[in-house]
Amino acid sequence: MPEVELRQLAHARSGDKGDTANVGVIAYTPEGYAFLREHLTVDRVAAHFGDMINGRVERFELDNLEALNFLLHGALDGGGTVSLMTDAQGKVYSTALLRMRLEVPRDLFDTLND
Repeated sequence: MPEVELRQLAHARSGDKGDTANVGVIAYTPEGYAFLREHLTVDRVAAHFGDMINGRVERFELDNLEALNFLLHGALDGGGTVSLMTDAQGKVYSTALLRMRLEVPRDLFDTLND
């Protein structure tokens, strides 16, 4: 199967609340969303970020928006007011997640423009 970066299937936005980074992943197409619902799992996201986060990952499905929302607990070293991290507000977590590589079926790959 061909491999692509997540950014070819979706765009993303991130922010923070305390020590938790919030990443919304919005699919470009219904077919892309169906694929992401099945393959962009909590375990996959947690593995992608590895030691960058110290807590659990939660996922919420927003079918009406064809989007997934991830909460990355323990990602901000206490949050913006107490952390010495370069990105204590979690703004670059979306870009980091969009770099994740995924194997996609050929029929989905053939619909992608890059």
